[in-house]
Amino acid sequence: MINNKMKTLSEKYPTKMAITSEIINLKAILNLPKPTEAFMSDLHGEYDAFQHLIRTGAGNLRQKIAEVFSGEMTEDTMQAFAFLVYYPTERLALKHAQLSASELDQWYLTTFKRLIDLLKFVSTKYTRSKVHKAMAPDFVYITEELMYGDVANSDKKRYFQEITTSIISMGQADALIIATSHTIQRLVVDHWHIIGDIYDRGPRPDLIVEQLTKLPAVDIQWGNHDILWFGAASGSQLCMLNLLRICARYNNLAIIEKAYGIDLSELVQFAQRTYQPNPAFEPKVAANQPAISTAEKKSINQVHQAIAIMQFKLEQTVIKRNPDFKMDHRLTLSHVDFEQQTIHLNGHDYPLDSTCFQTVDPTHPEILTSDEAAIVTSLLNAFTHCQKLRKHLRFLIDSGSMYQLYNQNLLFHGCIPVDEAGNFLTLTLANRQYAGKSLLDFFDHQIRMSFDHPLNQDNLSTDLLWYLWTGPLSPLFGKNAMTTFERYFSADPVLHEEKKNAYYQLRHQEDFIEKLLLEFGLTPETGHILNGHTPVKKGHNPIMANRKMIVIDGGFSKAYHHTTGIGGFTLLYNSYGMQLVTHQPFTTRANAIAKMQDIISTRRVIDQVSQRQRVSQTNIGAAIKTEIEQLTTLLGQKNKVSDQLV
Repeated sequence: MINNKMKTLSEKYPTKMAITSEIINLKAILNLPKPTEAFMSDLHGEYDAFQHLIRTGAGNLRQKIAEVFSGEMTEDTMQAFAFLVYYPTERLALKHAQLSASELDQWYLTTFKRLIDLLKFVSTKYTRSKVHKAMAPDFVYITEELMYGDVANSDKKRYFQEITTSIISMGQADALIIATSHTIQRLVVDHWHIIGDIYDRGPRPDLIVEQLTKLPAVDIQWGNHDILWFGAASGSQLCMLNLLRICARYNNLAIIEKAYGIDLSELVQFAQRTYQPNPAFEPKVAANQPAISTAEKKSINQVHQAIAIMQFKLEQTVIKRNPDFKMDHRLTLSHVDFEQQTIHLNGHDYPLDSTCFQTVDPTHPEILTSDEAAIVTSLLNAFTHCQKLRKHLRFLIDSGSMYQLYNQNLLFHGCIPVDEAGNFLTLTLANRQYAGKSLLDFFDHQIRMSFDHPLNQDNLSTDLLWYLWTGPLSPLFGKNAMTTFERYFSADPVLHEEKKNAYYQLRHQEDFIEKLLLEFGLTPETGHILNGHTPVKKGHNPIMANRKMIVIDGGFSKAYHHTTGIGGFTLLYNSYGMQLVTHQPFTTRANAIAKMQDIISTRRVIDQVSQRQRVSQTNIGAAIKTEIEQLTTLLGQKNKVSDQLV
């Protein structure tokens, strides 16, 4: 591996001068300030809010504008300029409607200067080469001339005037403003970390993934909801049914049919002829969703029932064929008395309401009817062969992992399963044991293997993906049971209880967090754990364990706004330290653009360094240092050859 690397470097830098120049360049980069990272989690399909935060750098861009233009612009002018940078196409359309031709020309000249001043400011942490690559190719020459030229120099004053006036006269002013705004957006945050749950609940996770593919640097830590989609595309019937049930529950089946082109008509027809409307299966319609008709609501209700019953049946099969999962307590249909309409759990009989068991054979409750089996087979074939879905999930696989170690931060979505004393709990499969870091590594391998080799039938790998969704030792679930069945059919809150893993209490304790950091090879004194999955309720503190544990699930999903009281968190980590940004709920894209209504954000400093951090102190810096060592070795080899020739 090392020899191959040296060979590649030798081909890339064939001369001593080329090697020397690159060493000088890399050493200089090590002394640049550490670029800004942004961390978000639990986006749950809320594309408009997500895109707004990407465009605004999670509020960072507005702060940069204030730093550059305070004293030069009023607050209202800075807000208008900010929204031009956020949404240049839409704001330009408004300017065309508001201004006369001569007024527009003057506005262009003023705006060019402001954009270039802002671009200069957000570029200071980067090499000229990196800024060059961030620019739109059509405008690289013009933008660099305006950025790096001395506009005040009298010898070149007319030169720069001609550039700007020609841009306007040739009809390229709008295109330049749009391109420059997008470059600024790209540079204000250097690296984005998404700590799980892109999918489910919200309407457009597909567009979030498309947006992520366009970011210059991004990594993803998989969440439990993402796993359902990986599982469906890999051949897991149960993962597929779970994600379909959630889509029906949140009135979001359009993501299946319209975004991914998977035909649900066979399922709909079966549901309509088999089930009647049931109050337990009413779809949740978010306030921002269009109203649905009575007929649509009835159809979704029926589909919801059909999917849920097929899911409960197949859970029986998977649990029974995997005794190592130790999930016999979740064989819910086996505990139902279908004549009495009761369920026997925890030594007690509980009445069941709003049941819909007409396709369940009481003697063999795990058996699908012929119609159900045909539907499951057809849908699974569609999921495993949907090219658009596989393209999106391939990006999440290649850019993602169960956890990430980055700049002394440990990122993961759910939990590390432990007992009350903080000891790692062990999952035993085929006489092999996995706990702590090895548990996450094991599941990471299983996810990749299943996705790379999809099957149209379930096996241990696909069963393990379902286990990640709901298993008691799943690091993505973190509870003893998922009481979906009981929540549908019983009003007794005792049956709804889902006991969280001890991790969620212990993560408040500094010594426990230090133990986890050591388990993953990080330094307890400087490391942090960044966590998603559990929305931080109103009044609760997301910063724990002496600021070493930060929970950044602030509830992007509208379904959680009443619980969290906010619209999400973003963690910003720049050369000065860490800030947790709290966002108020996003309204709509149209409203934000028309009224220049930003997401109101408040910042809370978590860690502030005494000396500004440099690239040399980061993961990228470590890689650069390794390359410098290799180039130095290569230079020594070439010097040795030169000496021998002499």
